[in-house]
Amino acid sequence: MDDAFLQEMTEGYAFDEPSLLLGAPMLHGEVAATAPVRLPLSMANRHGLIAGATGTGKTKTLQILAGQLSDAGVPVFVSDVKGDLTGLSQPGDATGPIAERAQQLGVTYEPKAHPVELLSLSGALGAQVRATVSSFGPILLGKVLDLNKTQVSVLTLVFAYCDDQRLPLLDLPDLRTALKFLSSDEGKPALEEYGGFSKATIGVLLRSIVELEATGADAFFGEPEFDVHDLMRTTDDGHGIVTLLELADVMDRPRLFSTFMLWMLAQLYAQLPEEGDLPKPKLAFFFDEAHLLFDDASDALMEQIELTARLIRSKGVGVYFVTQGPTDVPSSVLSQLGNRVQHALRAHTPEDESNLRKTVRTFPRSEHYDVGETLTSLGIGEAFVTVLTPEGVPTPLAATRLVPPDSLMDAVDEATRQGLIAAGALRPKYAEAVDRESAHEMITARLNGAADVVAGEPSAGPAGAPLPPPPPGTPPPKVEPAPKPSGTAKVSTKSKAGAGSGLGDDVKDIGVGFAKDMLTTADGRRTLRTVFGALFGKK
Repeated sequence: MDDAFLQEMTEGYAFDEPSLLLGAPMLHGEVAATAPVRLPLSMANRHGLIAGATGTGKTKTLQILAGQLSDAGVPVFVSDVKGDLTGLSQPGDATGPIAERAQQLGVTYEPKAHPVELLSLSGALGAQVRATVSSFGPILLGKVLDLNKTQVSVLTLVFAYCDDQRLPLLDLPDLRTALKFLSSDEGKPALEEYGGFSKATIGVLLRSIVELEATGADAFFGEPEFDVHDLMRTTDDGHGIVTLLELADVMDRPRLFSTFMLWMLAQLYAQLPEEGDLPKPKLAFFFDEAHLLFDDASDALMEQIELTARLIRSKGVGVYFVTQGPTDVPSSVLSQLGNRVQHALRAHTPEDESNLRKTVRTFPRSEHYDVGETLTSLGIGEAFVTVLTPEGVPTPLAATRLVPPDSLMDAVDEATRQGLIAAGALRPKYAEAVDRESAHEMITARLNGAADVVAGEPSAGPAGAPLPPPPPGTPPPKVEPAPKPSGTAKVSTKSKAGAGSGLGDDVKDIGVGFAKDMLTTADGRRTLRTVFGALFGKK
């Protein structure tokens, strides 16, 4: 082993604080087991990139980091695209190639299971997670619906109107009803101060919503909305809980699950307090198949992704993007990623060759490696590593043979999976959907009231104005709003609005608790959406 190389590795990775063990450096096929490659725990919130060609070991690297972070008391969130990260819940196999690699690296292999909670966008593979349409906002919803800039701007107007009129947009039927109302003769005057839009655009929006519902994605929008604080839980003995978002059953809807991950980051950014530099992260967030987030992203969305990546570090959250190559991540975001684990790349096509050259330029220079040549010759479970020291300085580039994960390197069987789902602490909290009174019911009640006027009921104002109150002692007539079109059974907690109510009176009739909630959180919703570049309610 080259003495200068060994000295550089030993000094570069010598940390006097808790750290995560990644492996040992290699040079010319030899492993320097006496100079371990480590990631300081205090730098784990400086974000990172795990990249490499298919089959080179990215998922296992993620598993190594997730298991060690959990042991250090750091909660972990992971998007489990293929379902094989459920093996984190079971101890690994201490025999065969795993034992051989551990011996080669000079480490003691201790098989270990980690506390795991399963989540699911469909509810089939874990605890059901939902988000309200209101908190999702038009920018992110526009990405899910594959809308162009003009269509997103129209959607923004609709959200602004509903915010100002205290019309909660909780699920897709709420949004569909609001769109139909605002494009009708009754609703058009209400949007005069916001600007107009064409019926053709509304038709596109409505068709996109119907298509999304047809895929079963309507189960994702609604209440109870997922609370991101549930990601930051530890066990009684101080281990961080690893929360896996199981995505195997929604792989045909990449825009939905990738955008939901971004929504979760926005929620974390909006809700967590400033923490500054911590001895360890409050949460490690792993974004697998990260290229899906950046595909076809608008300029406004890209700016906000960059802003979130830069600022969420101060909230104690470390974000790790997992993808095939650094070129999948825009430069503005890549520059925020201080910790890098780059597995092998293949150069089978001219495009691959171009991406390889670009990747080489993103790494620190090294006297010991031809980075381009080494990148194409790394084996499975080997990677170039450079991380930040506790002083924030990049460590020397090290071709590293990684330690094996201490948990099972495979998906669990179906019986074990079902056991994990049944034992999940979050499942009872999010199992039952709640369908409370919102935009669909309020607008339907108003239209029913207008229909009564046409039929001969008294009216003291122009169309769209609140109806006069009935004589003293006369009970108001009851109007049953049309049921929401939905294929999902829900628990109803609605109150019924009177037929004589205007739009403002409908809100008063919801109930003191819900009205207070809407009044105190509407501005919060707008602030959250501001993270993604949209200010609502501004005329």
